[in-house]
Amino acid sequence: MCALSKSSKKLANPKSPTQSKKLQSKKPQSNKSKTTIKPSDIATIKSRFLSHYPNAKTELVYANTYQLLVCVMLSAQCTDKRVNIVTPALFASYPTPAALSQANIDELKEIIKSVSFFNNKATNLIKMATQVMERFGGEIPTTQEELKSLAGVGQKTANVVLIESQEANVMAVDTHCFRVAHRLGLSNAKSPLDTEADLTNAFRDNLATLHQAFVLFGRYICKAVKPLCQQCFLQEFCLSKSNFKPA
Repeated sequence: MCALSKSSKKLANPKSPTQSKKLQSKKPQSNKSKTTIKPSDIATIKSRFLSHYPNAKTELVYANTYQLLVCVMLSAQCTDKRVNIVTPALFASYPTPAALSQANIDELKEIIKSVSFFNNKATNLIKMATQVMERFGGEIPTTQEELKSLAGVGQKTANVVLIESQEANVMAVDTHCFRVAHRLGLSNAKSPLDTEADLTNAFRDNLATLHQAFVLFGRYICKAVKPLCQQCFLQEFCLSKSNFKPA
């Protein structure tokens, strides 16, 4: 508090015209690194992704938006393959948000115990379902902000649900998207959210398909370890084989 007061007093003191001019001309510096990729290269990368993955969809298995949301929540830092193994028993026991909101947490943990961070995920799943019942009449909300208001749902999870359920023109950045974006020089951002912004600004449209294309490309070709460069259709744009991870 004292430091702020002293600073305020200093700012209140009159300045010479030269000092005032310097302050007015000084612009705030951005923390974000700027990419140097050419617009023509962005267009080529986009075109090739859409050509190779024209109907890209998630590999999570679900039957409705409720199941989709649960699957995406479980998939955080976990493989889709593992999630698909546990969800049949999960949805047999808890077929609706109403049923999940009344779940016994120990029984739920037993079902999903092979999924990473199952303790936290079990807690969030029950909280999420309870919130859906209390605030949304048992229906999974359909906007980003409403989805983000649910326990355990961040922007990436919300966007994936919107992409899959509505083909919304939004980008979601998981570890695969983050790695691919940085290897191709599409972003230098340190966080998934800033990388999401870079990709959204770069591509503008077809974001739903591009998100899933990035995921599939990163999962099967541009792998974190031992990428299959001989199968890559974007080799001339690759800057590094480093395994980029969010800060």
